[in-house]
Amino acid sequence: MFFSSGHAIEHVTMADFPSKVLQSTKPVLVDFYADWCPPCRMLAPVLQEVAKEVDHVDIVKVNVDQEPRLASQYRVSAIPTLILFKDGQPVERVTGFLPKQELKQLLAQYE
Repeated sequence: MFFSSGHAIEHVTMADFPSKVLQSTKPVLVDFYADWCPPCRMLAPVLQEVAKEVDHVDIVKVNVDQEPRLASQYRVSAIPTLILFKDGQPVERVTGFLPKQELKQLLAQYE
């Protein structure tokens, strides 16, 4: 788990994905990533900063190597892939690195 000032980016698994993402009352941004992926490592600090600055969206991470069924279920074929869930449904999807301002603009639509 990564900690920032009061906002932790949790790792979720197949077991807790329904409760942490699908049943959340807030929109949830899911970062599908792998430890060996350079763009994923570039995105990690951006997500940390956004987690500190954005309160209306939770951010979680799914390691595709540890959770291949989740990655397959949401058709993640390239990483990093960010999927924003609202009311249990995927509403936005971005593949690849996203600069902080673009990510915040995307999330601002769901305030």
